[in-house]
Amino acid sequence: MCVECGTPPKLGGAFCHHCKAPTPKEAVVCVKCGVGLTNNPPAESKDWLTALLLCFFLGYLGVHRFYSGSTGIGVAQLLTLGGCGVWTLIDFILILAGSYKDGQGNKLIRR
Repeated sequence: MCVECGTPPKLGGAFCHHCKAPTPKEAVVCVKCGVGLTNNPPAESKDWLTALLLCFFLGYLGVHRFYSGSTGIGVAQLLTLGGCGVWTLIDFILILAGSYKDGQGNKLIRR
């Protein structure tokens, strides 16, 4: 059943692991939220605690961004020392609040 509207999925359908919208089983991207769909999202999702610790200790080098798959932003943070600490602080707060997303747009998993 859809957790948002309560309708049953179509025959052979599945749900988006991000927004829980019903999606066709062969879909690659969710048509509602645009997140990439995988067969096993929890195994590919990044760990919340690991990202938090990397951000706290090595955030000025952008290591948490490299870990989460956002290499472009990681390089920018590496070159600017985490935006002089401001960018690192914002990322740290986002991770603590549970709003931080990895490079594929998936939220971090608390294991």
